Amino acid sequence: MRLSRNCGQQSHANRKASEMTAGNLRSKLHFQRRGQSDDGFGNTVTGEFETVFTDAAEIIPRMGTETVMASRLQGVQPFTIRVRSSTQTRELDATWRAIDARSAAVYSIASPPTNLDQKNAYIEMLATTGVQTDA
Repeated sequence: MRLSRNCGQQSHANRKASEMTAGNLRSKLHFQRRGQSDDGFGNTVTGEFETVFTDAAEIIPRMGTETVMASRLQGVQPFTIRVRSSTQTRELDATWRAIDARSAAVYSIASPPTNLDQKNAYIEMLATTGVQTDA
């Protein structure tokens, strides 16, 4: 009897959040947001990105796109980032970014976290690379 190679295997993109296990969280990400400081005249100014917390995550590549910005072609690679739901990860929004602790890749968070299984076990967010995060 001949069995298919892919029998019983499921791609990362097709796996549901309810099928997540801690073993899938293989990446370590530093989640950062811009700091606020006083300029000495009573005004609040936006500072550099500062690491707020570090968490384990699963990074899933999605289909990339190419956009034209300032008459230049720019490749944008979207990713889905899955993390355990916590009070810290539920605070993430599009003003944050994530830095891969191993490769130093910068991920701009493009959408707020979504609680897919409605059980607050894991949350997902859309992130991109190839876009400017320092603006």
